[in-house]
Amino acid sequence: MNINNHVEYKTARFISLLLAVILIAGSLIWGRETAFLLFNKDLGTIADSFFVFCSNMAEGWIWIPYLFIVFGYFKKDWQFIFLCFVFSTLFTQIPKQLFFDKITRPFASDIPKSLIHTVKGVEMHTLNSFPSGHTATAFTLFLLTIYLFENKWILAIGFIYALLCGYSRVYLGQHFPLDLGGGILAAISSIEISKRIRKI
Repeated sequence: MNINNHVEYKTARFISLLLAVILIAGSLIWGRETAFLLFNKDLGTIADSFFVFCSNMAEGWIWIPYLFIVFGYFKKDWQFIFLCFVFSTLFTQIPKQLFFDKITRPFASDIPKSLIHTVKGVEMHTLNSFPSGHTATAFTLFLLTIYLFENKWILAIGFIYALLCGYSRVYLGQHFPLDLGGGILAAISSIEISKRIRKI
């Protein structure tokens, strides 16, 4: 099926791109530390547990059940799904490991540790901040799903899922909003390149 004119996907892509631009521009204008502190607030123990869960829902392992459900049950194109996974991984890990490997995370930045909200039991990473891999995974899954399934409910639910997963990385003190913007751009690029390779 040719979904190149898919309205929901184009809407999702536009919203995601707009969010990425806002996050990156805001971070560059006000500074990544200021932008981080704006969103890294202690919302209580229930929120702590909730955002740990959200973060876990954007771990790399989430691709395995996704593939089994979307390909196994709904019979969608596994090669397209696999391409999206590969590019999403490459577009986050190559910059992290090769180009921005010395970019610090909030806990190793100039922000006083006393100002950073952390959650007990969550390991605080210090390097490889840009871009956010969890955010890239969440937004790749969101855009991939809305691309494969024409449904406005998926657009709304998928965006909420991706937004919460991305925000969880700032809430848990693991990333700057700037990193989230980079992760979203990685997700958009992953889908667009995979589309062209598969000629869907």
